[in-house]
Amino acid sequence: MIAIEGIDGSGKSTQTALLAERLGALATFEPGATALGAEVRALLLERERAVPVPRAEALLVLADRAQHLSEVIVPAMGAGRWVVTDRFTASTIAYQGAGRGLDATQLAQVARWATDDVRADLTVLLDVEVETAMARLVPTPADRLEASGAAFFARVRRGFLDAAAADPSRWVVVRGDGAPDGVADAVFGAVAARLGTP
Repeated sequence: MIAIEGIDGSGKSTQTALLAERLGALATFEPGATALGAEVRALLLERERAVPVPRAEALLVLADRAQHLSEVIVPAMGAGRWVVTDRFTASTIAYQGAGRGLDATQLAQVARWATDDVRADLTVLLDVEVETAMARLVPTPADRLEASGAAFFARVRRGFLDAAAADPSRWVVVRGDGAPDGVADAVFGAVAARLGTP
């Protein structure tokens, strides 16, 4: 499994689809790729819903991930398919840890339990400046997370970069501010260099 990570507006959804197509892999996403996950996504992101406190937000994210693994990711991998997911465990550590201020060590422990210790073979971080990412989000109405502001996303970005620096054997950082096709070539090149051609 390959996880594509980055702050909102970094190009994750686009690059997940492009990489999956190039590899013949299953493209999926979090939160919301299952029926239960769609309900969790609404609780997390719709601005008219009650606002979860940070711990509740983290637990909702992890509930979505447990369901996502059970219904989508594990069956695909069991059938011999590669999976490319738009977000995985690193997002929880970055968003709810660095972004919301929850303890990263505790989050990692609960995340390992929620995923039954399933980890991405490689995590690709699409790194962009916060200003660039926020400018990309302007044309669409912001969901609750997208409306969190520049300071929040700066903390999240730093959380991603710190995680990548701490585990370079399982992470690769790709600049995400170029043209989509150029970024896609860089992502594919990084994946091929680390994993071969899956």
